[in-house]
Amino acid sequence: MSQSEFEKNLNSADSAVAVFERDDRTFLSNVRNAVRNYPTLVPALVLIVSILIFGIIAPRFLSPGVLSLVLQQVTVIGIVAIAQTLIILTAGIDLSVGAILVLSTFVMGRLSVSYGVPLPIAIAAGMAIGTLMGAFNGFLVAKIKLPPFIVTLGTLSVFTALKLWYSGSESIRNSDIEANAPSLLWFGEAAARPFGATITYGGIALILLAAVFWFILQHTAWGRHVYAIGDDPEAAALSGIKTDNTLISVYAVAGLICGFGAWVAIGRVGSISPISFEEINLATITAVVIGGTSLFGGRGSIPGSVLGALIVGVFTTGLSLAGVDDYWQMFAVGNLVLIAVALDQWLRRATQ
Repeated sequence: MSQSEFEKNLNSADSAVAVFERDDRTFLSNVRNAVRNYPTLVPALVLIVSILIFGIIAPRFLSPGVLSLVLQQVTVIGIVAIAQTLIILTAGIDLSVGAILVLSTFVMGRLSVSYGVPLPIAIAAGMAIGTLMGAFNGFLVAKIKLPPFIVTLGTLSVFTALKLWYSGSESIRNSDIEANAPSLLWFGEAAARPFGATITYGGIALILLAAVFWFILQHTAWGRHVYAIGDDPEAAALSGIKTDNTLISVYAVAGLICGFGAWVAIGRVGSISPISFEEINLATITAVVIGGTSLFGGRGSIPGSVLGALIVGVFTTGLSLAGVDDYWQMFAVGNLVLIAVALDQWLRRATQ
């Protein structure tokens, strides 16, 4: 082979490699863009694949009764995850959502069961208390300029202490609720029983609430401001957004959602206990992260967080039916979180 032919073949090979690399980069770019533009795509696929896999491993998993049970189990987590999503979209975090939820349940329960306050007023008071606690977090973050992690870590202890003081460390029994304020249990009742499944009013409330806040985030100025603050707070302020007021409103709305979730939680559990939902803080963060919302703010969706909660429910229920020990269920969920965070980092590097 002559020197010229050798150089010609070498150049052709280099060109082929270059074309392959360009195609590869284009493929990866398309994947990144698809995931960024449709943040619910990955959790939706993971949920579908998980259901199919567990259906093969444990055929009973695909029965309507089991699938509806998964929805019932994640109802409260899903509702509080909506609140957590709003905060994480602003690059914040709230470790006190569980304490807000439980304290709100006791306000509703004590007023209606112990003091005979009309139920609508008791429920409104519980949701108002949740809103005030959320607004207090937002004030410390926005006006005092304290880090959200430190603020909510501190208020977690504050609200927990208030919860124990107000409850007297005593539970409100199911029989007392049924005798004095049975409507507090309404969200735990079955709304329909199609094909052997049990759809509760709480599950319907989760879906409707997710739809409402999806619309608010996608189609209102307030929703666009939330995303803008999480993406770049300085640029958002320069564009005329009142970042402090918006941040306070985000935490206040999150508290309001937790207050509503308190009513749903009473119906789900059937009683009110000061030690209930102690792990819901981490559970909601797990659902939000698995659902594709970036911990650095500015990207994510409400439906993704609900799907994330369902994924956790599917994994724990599916592995339980397959006879897997509890610690391996925790192992699986932990790996899902790590994979979700790694995916988020990969997407962030693509834009830098």
